[in-house]
Parts: sequence; structure tokens; C-alpha cells
Amino acid sequence: MTTLSVPDMSCNHCKATVEAALGSVPETGSVTVDLSTRKVEVTGPALAAELIKALDQAGYPATVA
Repeated sequence: MTTLSVPDMSCNHCKATVEAALGSVPETGSVTVDLSTRKVEVTGPALAAELIKALDQAGYPATVA
């Protein structure tokens, strides 16, 4: 599992955009977004660098938490 910190998430629109961006990465698995902590958990074996790249392209810079 990979946990990402996405500090710019603040609403359900953000959540939907982040879920869609991560869903475009192969082998993401399930995605759980917690807006209150601004963290995202990804269960699949996708590489963190690929997940971060997809989020950056969607306008949501992220780091590994």
C-alpha cells in the first residue's frame, strides 16, 4: 500500500479529480481519499512515482506520506 499526502485537496470535486487521476495509472488497485487528513491510500502495486506524476498532471502535487 502507498499513502500519499495531497495538501491541495479540500472538497468533493478535488476528491473526484484525484480518484480519476489515480485510476488512470495501471495497477492502482483501490483508492481511498480522506479529505480531513488530505491523504490518499492506494492498495495496488503501482509505483509511487507514477501515482505522483498522475496527480501532478491533474493539478494536485503530492508526496509520499
